[in-house]
Amino acid sequence: MEIVKKGMVYAIIGMLIASCQNDDAAEYETLPDLSERLYAGGQTTTFSATSNAFGYPAPNLSAAELQKHLAGDLQFVATFITAPAPVNPGLGPLFNNVSCIACHPKDGRAAHPSTINSRNGLLVRVSIPGMDEHGGPLAVPGFGLQIQNHALAGYLPEADYQVTYIQKTETLADGTVITLRKPIISLTNPYISLPPGVMLSARLGPPVFGLGLLEAIPEADIIAYIDPNDWNGDGISGKANYVWDSYLHQTILGRFGWKANTGTIHMQCASAYLEDMGITSSVFPQETGHNQPNGNDGQNDDPELSDEIMEQIVMYSSTLAVPAPRGITNSNVREGAQIFEQLDCAKCHVPRQRTGYSPISALAFQTFYPYTDLLLHDMGPDLADQRPDYLADGSEWKTRPLWGLGLTQLVNGHTDLLHDGRARNTTEAILWHGGEAQNAKEKFKQLPTARREALLAFLNSL
Repeated sequence: MEIVKKGMVYAIIGMLIASCQNDDAAEYETLPDLSERLYAGGQTTTFSATSNAFGYPAPNLSAAELQKHLAGDLQFVATFITAPAPVNPGLGPLFNNVSCIACHPKDGRAAHPSTINSRNGLLVRVSIPGMDEHGGPLAVPGFGLQIQNHALAGYLPEADYQVTYIQKTETLADGTVITLRKPIISLTNPYISLPPGVMLSARLGPPVFGLGLLEAIPEADIIAYIDPNDWNGDGISGKANYVWDSYLHQTILGRFGWKANTGTIHMQCASAYLEDMGITSSVFPQETGHNQPNGNDGQNDDPELSDEIMEQIVMYSSTLAVPAPRGITNSNVREGAQIFEQLDCAKCHVPRQRTGYSPISALAFQTFYPYTDLLLHDMGPDLADQRPDYLADGSEWKTRPLWGLGLTQLVNGHTDLLHDGRARNTTEAILWHGGEAQNAKEKFKQLPTARREALLAFLNSL
């Protein structure tokens, strides 16, 4: 009997030891070292974590580059008015807003508007089935490719925006129920009848820092991630968009815009001046409404924006500093980074990139951490706009960079995310993922509460 008791004691001790060993193994599981990611923008990184964190010039600019950047800063905040005027003339006749900063507040992210037809950071792209001569979206006769819902006195806006919402719920593994909203945007009061088959897509103004780094990633490095036929069988494809660039007069790799439908910062800026504010340039010398009865001012304007000012605004948009991550030594943040990898988020939100040559020396040969592959991915039916844009089909969107994500509340006073701002925080944004990201979303939903909070802590550190 005594022998049996001793055997039981030894067995229990053995079980306790084994249990302790397992606990230790879990407790001391190696967490990733994030210290190399501290310089999120390479040498263009700013260590400001204030409400102005998105608005600093890259600290490694030369004196000449900084001077041009600061000149561009003045142009970025300039408010345009009706011509003729001694300062900033040329607004309209059709427009959505009156300045760059109005759609990119504090160089950051616009909020989903509470009043849809106020001047805000949301606009609506339109097209009809078919393609133009360069393979891009086909303009709507009498309306073009973007609905301008404002006009100068004496002219008619193309239409008003209207929004309604659909709600759906998602339940997480710990029982938390999240209610999501989906904005359904339509047009009312068009100045002429809209043709049948018009496709709409809402777009919200994104942050503008770090763009020069993204432009300087060698194309071969981006193409290295494409897998359109999913040859590796991980359920994630990745497709490059190729788009017409009216500045370079050639088809190039798309890098900017929600569907990677723009290839250069110069093209992005020129398009925004014309479509958003009605400001012509040497790239786009005609008003958006030049052949429309509601928006033709009867003048064959010279470019309303000089090439010198355009170059300044391009320099500004290229050389804003990237904010550094915070709290990267915190174990919760490091565990979140590990979960980010385990959920396969990093397969699209690729952490590390590197620039090649750039004519702006401050941007050349930098290692940086934007968390994007700049490729298109099928994001499922809930996010689909059903509006093709060059090679992007109606359910594909470009992977958004995640840098600066955790500073959005501080800088912009909100956490609205995704192309139409439907997500009110990071959790909602993840829950809207579908298509190629469906598996990652389902894994997120199954996380225990503490691990889910660790992942969010990591994302909030960026």
